[in-house]
Amino acid sequence: MANPTVNTEIAARSVGLSKVYGSGDTQVVALDEVDCEIPTGGFTAVMGPSGSGKSTLMHCLAGLDFISSGEVFLGETSLASLSDSQITKLRREQVGFVFQAFNLVPTLSAEENITLPMDIAGRKVDSDWFDLVVDTLELRPRLGHRPSELSGGQQQRVACARAIVSRPTVIFADEPTGNLDSRAGAEVLGFLRRSVDEFGQTIVMVTHDPAAASYADQVLFLADGRIVDMMPEPTADRVLQRMIAFEAGRTD
Repeated sequence: MANPTVNTEIAARSVGLSKVYGSGDTQVVALDEVDCEIPTGGFTAVMGPSGSGKSTLMHCLAGLDFISSGEVFLGETSLASLSDSQITKLRREQVGFVFQAFNLVPTLSAEENITLPMDIAGRKVDSDWFDLVVDTLELRPRLGHRPSELSGGQQQRVACARAIVSRPTVIFADEPTGNLDSRAGAEVLGFLRRSVDEFGQTIVMVTHDPAAASYADQVLFLADGRIVDMMPEPTADRVLQRMIAFEAGRTD
């Protein structure tokens, strides 16, 4: 389903990334010296057993969580070199987010939700690009509706439009189909795939679903806070077998 990515440029990367919660007997090592690279213009899925550190990795790469040691780069910018306000500005201008819970503002229309990050940043919306994204996601008839008037699939498509309309360096998607039925989930995944193929977008998606992972160019597998495998050109069956191996306690 996915096309192999050949772009050698790196949109985001980590070097020796560790994230530790707590101390002493309550210490938990969520990430253990992780080195990873996210290719520009590619679709990367991140998978692993519960507690493997996959969501923590995404949050650290996106600048949503502080790291304990190592380095994280967005493009050529080291996040460690930035102040809190600079990281906030970087996220606003270069990062898009799609979450399982949609995170739409209930009092705003679909159109207002889509343009909200641009409005907050004081940036002008590119009307031609906005129209292309909205029409690609088939949201035109729903732009005046509030989230409560939209189906789950429509709400997530609004969230996808909000993430991509500012043309971010990377879109991070955390279980974006977790609250959707199979048809709506396929629509959202199809758009994410198209945004890579047609718009050159870079996407990092955390998922537990082998079928969702099959839309990606590559899958990174985490276990016990470390990347233990990488699968290019994944299929749902190959990913499922890999996850079964994890559950059986094997990493070979």
